[in-house]
Amino acid sequence: MPTQPDAATPQSLPERPSLRHLRDQARDLVRAGDAPSLADAQFQIARRYGFPSWPKLKTHVEQQTVIGQLKAAIDADDLPRVQALMTRHPHLHRAPLGYGNNGPLTWVAECRVPRRPPSETRLAMARWMIAHGSDVHQGGDGPLMRAALSDDRLPMMELLVAHGADVNARWGGHYPILCAPCETLAPASLRWLLEHGADPKKAAEEGGDPLPMLIGTYTRNAAGKHACLEVFAERGYALPETPAMALHRGRVDLLERHLQHDPSLLTRRFTDTEIYPPELGIPPGGGLHGTPVSGGTLLHLAAEYDDRVVMEWLVARGADINARAAVDAEGFGGHTPLFHTVVTLGRRDDANTCFLLEHGADPNIRATIRKQLRDVGDPEKETMREFHDVTPLAYARRFQEPAWVNEPALQTLIAAGGRE
Repeated sequence: MPTQPDAATPQSLPERPSLRHLRDQARDLVRAGDAPSLADAQFQIARRYGFPSWPKLKTHVEQQTVIGQLKAAIDADDLPRVQALMTRHPHLHRAPLGYGNNGPLTWVAECRVPRRPPSETRLAMARWMIAHGSDVHQGGDGPLMRAALSDDRLPMMELLVAHGADVNARWGGHYPILCAPCETLAPASLRWLLEHGADPKKAAEEGGDPLPMLIGTYTRNAAGKHACLEVFAERGYALPETPAMALHRGRVDLLERHLQHDPSLLTRRFTDTEIYPPELGIPPGGGLHGTPVSGGTLLHLAAEYDDRVVMEWLVARGADINARAAVDAEGFGGHTPLFHTVVTLGRRDDANTCFLLEHGADPNIRATIRKQLRDVGDPEKETMREFHDVTPLAYARRFQEPAWVNEPALQTLIAAGGRE
């Protein structure tokens, strides 16, 4: 039973608790002004019923239902239990489970719990579900879309396509399956889809161009990004012959060539359109970043994209560790590459922070930054924020999305004398 010793005596959940009812209670708190955000309201509801967090409450409620029992059996790779539940309750083949509530087969295909390549049992589970009533096309081929997010899931992709999954489907009616490995930088999955008939041009014509997704994604995996771009290059896609694209590709040989032709390359500041070329179909503001990149040097970009190889190459060639990004007409900018290591979409470790500090980065340099988040599911966090005259440490401490703050990097900054 959940316990909450530091709170008032918790209320008891109804005999048949409903997640929908609990979510409605949370929304009512927000509408009444009793909670500043939905996340805060959900936390209050969880505490009301004696749970330490909303995820804990959600898991408890799910497990009280037959759908929750099915999910638990899938997560445990318990094939006999899955078969028994779905045989007894055939409607479970269409149950709201998995990403987008696409169904149990989608959850099976994603292999999220446990997060590992699909076991033989997991593959057998998918085969059994398809043979006994699960729709391989549920949600717009949701199972294949979720499997395609990781190179580890090629066996699941093979199974799904062998049973009729469409590599050119549009998940939810708008998201081409081919965009999935581009979003998560999964080159083997990308190559597999292309080899099995996925058509990038068709996807682009229908409004879901995978190449802009690849270049502008929130995912940080330098090697994966390089490999995905090479997959497109091998297939004849004309990538711009620019320094920024050479950096996206991790091609230090091309960067070396650009440097030979332009000795000022290392001090150059790059605009948003140079970083995210519109000729590839990337709309203004289409690139996702943790710390703003427009007006940054190549070293800013390499730090943002967590590309240590390019960072080392740039520093070896004489890039200024404390180079400031361009300052716009309203006074925003001026941050150094170090800022990209404390608020980041990349790894949560201090490796890049240590590298920059070891090469002379100033932990107390100040800048004024403006940042607006997108698609984080919280309107409050998505409002424009301004950070005036902040050090890297102060910028991170005040940042609106704690999940993007690199705590190990902050501790390293403090040890190096960093102050707010």
